[in-house]
Amino acid sequence: MRDPRSLYEPNPAVDVPLGLPLVAGLTGFADAGGAVAQTTEYLRSTLDTTVVAEFDADELLDYRARRPIIVFDGDHLTEYRPARLALDLAKDELGRPFLLLTGFEPDFQWERFSRAVLELVERYQVASFSWLNAIPMPVPHTRPIGVTVSGNRSELIETMSVWRPTTQVPSNALHLVEYRLHERELPVAGFVLLVPHYLGDTEYPAAAIAALEAISAGTGLIFPTEVLREQGRDFVARIDEQVAENGELAKLVTTLEHRYDAYMAGTSLRSPLTDEDGEVPTADEIAAELEKFLAFRRSDEEPPHPV
Repeated sequence: MRDPRSLYEPNPAVDVPLGLPLVAGLTGFADAGGAVAQTTEYLRSTLDTTVVAEFDADELLDYRARRPIIVFDGDHLTEYRPARLALDLAKDELGRPFLLLTGFEPDFQWERFSRAVLELVERYQVASFSWLNAIPMPVPHTRPIGVTVSGNRSELIETMSVWRPTTQVPSNALHLVEYRLHERELPVAGFVLLVPHYLGDTEYPAAAIAALEAISAGTGLIFPTEVLREQGRDFVARIDEQVAENGELAKLVTTLEHRYDAYMAGTSLRSPLTDEDGEVPTADEIAAELEKFLAFRRSDEEPPHPV
């Protein structure tokens, strides 16, 4: 295997303290509710950050699958926005430093990429590794977003993980990083947010808030969330308006609430996903009722037509 250190360009001007926690969130495969994208963008735009190492997109990215943005202004090109994957030194709201790995999930060379991350972990004597993922689940937006925790931090698993299946799932690059770090016995936690499936294709502010709260629980870091909470209140208020005006949608949400509450109360339900018949309202059923609301949110110009 080629030297994994050649995958990234370190910034020699940055003095990185040793023993910091590392927080990671990569986008690409699945990101229900835009949880990872919202969270990483929010952290990078609101916190004081400095690039520690930047990865080579030409080695790791399939440009034809995820094309970079170029800006066309009238009759000429004004800006090229290449994809970014980098490790930053950041500071939380209290000024405490930590490492932040964000950007695109590599399409190629996962083993080499994971070795590169492990090399950075060793170089900076990282104290813990926490990362984010989000998947759609048939749960209601009227209940707190649940989390499934993976890794070797038993205290987080015991106190936070609401769903612990044994299953095979499509992996992403950070699964491999977690697996390798687990082999080295570094404290590692993966937080999988269980986002309402009918909001999976939207930017759901509550998902980003839940992600920040999970990272805080795993690291002790404190992040500003006022802007996201205000956005979340507005988002939920608009959904609730649609639910109140549509009896069928209200019935579907109520069904999800009953199943969620029964599961959390420890009944015989097998999971928060299904009832005894293995049935749940489908994402399509609920999404159809919310389509006008979501179109309204995207345009933010015209209200939805009456249902």
